[in-house]
Amino acid sequence: MFAKAFRVKSNTAIKGSDRRKLRADVTAAFPSLGTDRVSELIPGKEELNVVKLYAHKGDAVTVYMTGGNPILFELEKNLYPTVYTLWSYPDLLPAFTTWPLVLEKLVGGADLMLPGVVVPPTGLPQVQQGDLCAIALVGNRAPVAVGVAAMSTTQMLASGLKGKGFSVLHTYQDHLWKSGDKSSPPAIAPLAVNPTDSNEEKVDLGLHGNLSSLTLEGEEEKRKVHHPEASEDTSSGALSQGSLDGKPLQEQMDDLLHQCFLHALKSRVKKADLPLLTSTLLGSHMFSCCPEGQQLDIKKSSYKKLSKFLQHMQQEQIVQVKELSKGVESIVAVDWRHPRKGSTLEGSEVRRIVIDYAKKNSLVDADNRNLVKLDPVLCDCILEKNEQHSVMKLPWDCLLTRCLQNMQPAYQVTFPGQEPILKKGKLSPIDITLAQKAYNKKVTVVRNLETYGLDPCSVAATLQQRCQASTIVSPAPGAKDSLQVQIQGNQIHHLGQLLLGGNIKTKAFTNCPDTLISMCRTDQKPTPHLPCHVLSASPCCILLI
Repeated sequence: MFAKAFRVKSNTAIKGSDRRKLRADVTAAFPSLGTDRVSELIPGKEELNVVKLYAHKGDAVTVYMTGGNPILFELEKNLYPTVYTLWSYPDLLPAFTTWPLVLEKLVGGADLMLPGVVVPPTGLPQVQQGDLCAIALVGNRAPVAVGVAAMSTTQMLASGLKGKGFSVLHTYQDHLWKSGDKSSPPAIAPLAVNPTDSNEEKVDLGLHGNLSSLTLEGEEEKRKVHHPEASEDTSSGALSQGSLDGKPLQEQMDDLLHQCFLHALKSRVKKADLPLLTSTLLGSHMFSCCPEGQQLDIKKSSYKKLSKFLQHMQQEQIVQVKELSKGVESIVAVDWRHPRKGSTLEGSEVRRIVIDYAKKNSLVDADNRNLVKLDPVLCDCILEKNEQHSVMKLPWDCLLTRCLQNMQPAYQVTFPGQEPILKKGKLSPIDITLAQKAYNKKVTVVRNLETYGLDPCSVAATLQQRCQASTIVSPAPGAKDSLQVQIQGNQIHHLGQLLLGGNIKTKAFTNCPDTLISMCRTDQKPTPHLPCHVLSASPCCILLI
């Protein structure tokens, strides 16, 4: 509803009588809040404004704002909480969970489809068609969207979790959220449910038929208050296991923070997004780049605050941060060429990772083990936009081929006594071309010598002596900082002997582009003008994280 800009009709302070009526309406709409929390939400003395506006589709909406943030909005005499309110009262509505990658679709105005809903171990909350629900992301209980259930929980399960699940009314990062202070969702750890209690919870939900009372979750919150050490273990998630490696939790969180920051800059932030609010960077990009099973919590890092971390990144000249408006910082520039942490994977490693992921998440089709079911992560990685809702399964070979095609190719060249040279792109072989000139004269043109550590000037001088022909070294057309050697006449035979005599060896890999020359034997001794080289050409894939 608020995916596009709205038009404000009026903005006035609420009267005392209207404030009391609003409290009564909120108490009736959300009885689980209680009188005290309703008084907190709608204070008696603080300024409370009523904003009447028209959404981009023409819907008349009334928004209640306090402390600079919208807290409620009214549509067709129905009250709905905003994400700002749900961050303070995360248990106000029955909550469903989805993947971080789905958030972008919701912000753009899409409804939540059932294939994007994550089913927790305790099962889905029990709701009826038309019930108001909250939508959160995996690993964080802070809601990021408010919607209405398009069907009951029973109908959802009966449909095999297919079709439209929720009509989304309001999301984090939409224009209603932007009318507030534009803060990011807090990090709220998921509730820990004991295995022995899970059956009891399911029975309780089945008897009550809804989550209006939220009795069990309230008891779990009480346990957290009495046992803070248990809450600490839960919020740290998979990071607690890293202590076995000798790293303290703070150092692990620092590493995770750097990883999510660099991954967000590499794969999600574009030049057109700048200037970018620092809160948007954290909420929309860094959280969604957090690895599965881990939870990013800046307060547990050594920086404690996002602003201090970004100051450190600015000192390392990765980003430039400015305060474009009072109290609101934005990233205005990014050094895209700054060296960042990364690694390379060969094709066999990529295949192993994809296969392990599919098996770990039970994505192999039980009826046909040659097919793989596509979860949201795989869909986002390999499918085109027009395939998102039509392609549900792929054969193994097609899945692996698509994964390799969507990754960045790279190659590595190794010379004796030197560090390997890793470069992006495909490995270009030495190009030897016989060209026809005027008066039926022929010339031999050689390009791409620098890739293999060969100096074009040295090659030209050697060929001039061996072939007794004139040579010219000139810039290669269409190639930056590259030279080509031109020799008079057809010198392909002499050039082949020269390169083979240099004892150049090649190592071929699967899907490797054509290398320099094929393996062959020669009795020619290495030419003294050209050093011996050992070439390792590997079609690696660069993963910058």
